[in-house]
Amino acid sequence: MPEERITVEVEGRRLGLSNLDKVLYPAHGFTKREVLDYYRRIAPAMLPHLRDRAATFRRFPDGVDGEPFYEKNVSRHAPDWVRTARLTNRGRRGGEETLDYPVVGDLPTLMWAANLAALELHIPQWTVGPRGARKPPDLLVFDLDPGPPADVVDCCRVAETLSDLLIGDGLTVYAKTSGNKGMQLYCPVRTRSGERTAEYAKAVAEELARRSPETIVAKMTKAIRPGRVFIDWSQNNTAKTTIAPYSLRGRAVPTVSTPVTWEEVEACRKAADLLFTAEQVLERVEEMGDLFGDITEHRAAVPQR
Repeated sequence: MPEERITVEVEGRRLGLSNLDKVLYPAHGFTKREVLDYYRRIAPAMLPHLRDRAATFRRFPDGVDGEPFYEKNVSRHAPDWVRTARLTNRGRRGGEETLDYPVVGDLPTLMWAANLAALELHIPQWTVGPRGARKPPDLLVFDLDPGPPADVVDCCRVAETLSDLLIGDGLTVYAKTSGNKGMQLYCPVRTRSGERTAEYAKAVAEELARRSPETIVAKMTKAIRPGRVFIDWSQNNTAKTTIAPYSLRGRAVPTVSTPVTWEEVEACRKAADLLFTAEQVLERVEEMGDLFGDITEHRAAVPQR
């Protein structure tokens, strides 16, 4: 069967779309058309969190049951209106590599990414300037990863303790689900150093692990993680990325990395309490607005610890 292709205009940009009826979430029957529709509708809430950030795509061309892959470098087939940031990073073999990262700052670029079956969009905790220069971090993140049989309920209890400490240090704390099994806490910050957020996050994670070794670990070692929550402070490394707010996840069901209220965190008693699908998230945003909407208004200096 020939590949279905149509051309549409999105905010003045011509964009080719293909295979709209292809099922990307077989267990749920969720098609590429529905993926595109979700990203179109969530764009007003999502785009402010993607804008000026060098994105990494996790693409699922054969759906969530197929083999996904990460893509940082913009394809030579990308439209010429897709903004990119040329950045040099340390490569896997120790050398340096220069890549042209996509910067998803508008609806046409978001639709282009969705058409590539980039179900997941991952972003760093820093932005790039108008000419693509990397700026210091403006976000501090703690990725809470439960080691089975621990789950997101255990993450919520750790999140409450972690939040108390961060607030005590003068920071404002925002929570979101990972859309998978864990959650993340974010604090808007100001710093001139690319290393300060990682240094502070490591000190905080290690302190909580010392306080509660039966429930919290601050090391990635898998042998010590079962039944505990790993506070992954290393996501603040400038070379790393975290799933973006409102991004779909490549699970059996089209779940979303969803901003949540602290009342929801405190009330969570079962994993299903903090698991939201694309349609549920659209309804939440219509009712509650973007719970991360004022995150840039509460930046504070990275504390000393």
